[in-house]
Amino acid sequence: MQISALRQQLRALGAKPAHEARVLRHWARALPLDQGKPPLAGWLPAPLLAALPELLAQWNSQVQLRGEHPADDGAARLLLGLQDGQTVESVLLPREGVCVSSQVGCAVGCAFCMTGTEGLIRQVTSGEMVAQVVLARQLRPVRKVVFMGMGEPSHNLANVLEAIEFLGTEGGLAHKQLVFSTVGDERAFEALHAAPVKPALALSLHTTRPELREQLLPRAPRLTPQQLVELADAYARATGYPIQYQWTLLRGVNDSAEEMDAVVRLLAGRYGLLNLILYNEVDGLPFDRPDPAAAQALARALTQRGVLTKLRDSAGQDVEGGCGQLRAREAVGRPGAKRTPTAQPISFQPRP
Repeated sequence: MQISALRQQLRALGAKPAHEARVLRHWARALPLDQGKPPLAGWLPAPLLAALPELLAQWNSQVQLRGEHPADDGAARLLLGLQDGQTVESVLLPREGVCVSSQVGCAVGCAFCMTGTEGLIRQVTSGEMVAQVVLARQLRPVRKVVFMGMGEPSHNLANVLEAIEFLGTEGGLAHKQLVFSTVGDERAFEALHAAPVKPALALSLHTTRPELREQLLPRAPRLTPQQLVELADAYARATGYPIQYQWTLLRGVNDSAEEMDAVVRLLAGRYGLLNLILYNEVDGLPFDRPDPAAAQALARALTQRGVLTKLRDSAGQDVEGGCGQLRAREAVGRPGAKRTPTAQPISFQPRP
């Protein structure tokens, strides 16, 4: 269900703009119906007030909690069922954040990602994205939403931007606390510049080498890392929000001294920071998690050389909660379900 459809439901029940905004705020912020002044009773049109409990239950039912996997780091991986029987994942993050999914599956086919092994199954609607946030708020406070779950947001651009605008208005979230994560698409950059609510941007980079990026992200737009960084830097300076450059560390693939030298040439002086992310290993994929101490040394060295770098850990390591893994585990044994993927041939081999 789209956000626009929710608004039409309210208007059909006699809601004026003020009524519509108030009801949507209550839902998006997971507030009790008896909270706020004036009280909803006696203020809302009678048909809307009578229909409201059933209406909110319908909106909430767009996603249903199928499984919760708490981790030692304070995160919790959620497996969510959609009304058509498909599933997506959300992650309750430490420090009052939630990571939501924008697609069922993904068309980019990142070589190191479980989600990419399925291909794209369908788009997630703007209402389903907001419902993921509402569910998260029913479980714990949420002050930040990152569109970094299953899917590529630029491939579902209209729905993602509708959800972002809604969360940045009725949802009560600061715009810089909404994060649009992408592999990079010129259409997405154009749309973000024009959007009324401009989120912060996270750009999945992973390498400075165009030929390696084509192997790691086989169906991403054919923009070079240099072109992507130029586009991202222009957005950062226009919005005042530094770019988060995402770099999943794959042992022996993109962690060499030569690659780090190229990172300095590419990112030094840019308005952003580099997140080095320790790879969350997936059975059947030919990549290894680097040594954390070695990764920490890389982060320190890059910062000393002028590229602000943070070492991040994929949330929920101890519950094997890499993107797509909960969905894949739940799918095993169902008719037509895919089991642990067989890695596709690639022309490089990670070092032992």
